[in-house]
Amino acid sequence: MAKAEAAEAAAPAGGGKKKLIMILVIVVLLVAVGGGAALMLLKKKPKADEDGEEAVDDHAPQVEVAKAKPGTPPVYMPLEPFTVNLTDQDVDRYAQIGISLEVVDQKTADTLKGYLPSVRSGVLMVLSRKSAADLLSSEGKERLQKEIQREAVRPLGYEVDLDEASEEDTDTAKKKKKKKKKAPLALPVSNVHFSQFIVQ
Repeated sequence: MAKAEAAEAAAPAGGGKKKLIMILVIVVLLVAVGGGAALMLLKKKPKADEDGEEAVDDHAPQVEVAKAKPGTPPVYMPLEPFTVNLTDQDVDRYAQIGISLEVVDQKTADTLKGYLPSVRSGVLMVLSRKSAADLLSSEGKERLQKEIQREAVRPLGYEVDLDEASEEDTDTAKKKKKKKKKAPLALPVSNVHFSQFIVQ
């Protein structure tokens, strides 16, 4: 009888050792997987260049224009002219602006035509937030081109961040240059051209 009791007492102890070993194996595997994931995340962190000023972030896209094939003429997609009231408070002013989008190929132009109401709405929203002073300077026109390009590609799933650094705050602009550079993203709308630009 003493042998039977000893065997019964030993059986659960042996089963407990197996459970303990399995738990340890699972814990070791979880630690290994977590460590591997942490290592991959650390590898993807931006590395500073030799000057220590700029870094590259692989996850955040930067605007880069897609190039058409060499020897092929550019494809232009004219939009109907826009007439909008401007935000000037002292006097009622408006702008009439004709725009043509330069796209990388005819296939992109055909795709973009399906999103034309969204593109026009976005451009109208941009124009309606402008004052005459915003539109009359050459810097204002260049800024407007970038904003229109952003609105033209947004319906296709591209999100473009415009540089928000002001000319007056050069210290802030220098600090922003030291921030991360973003990996380039090729945009299907390569340029925005004005065919008409009247501010009255």
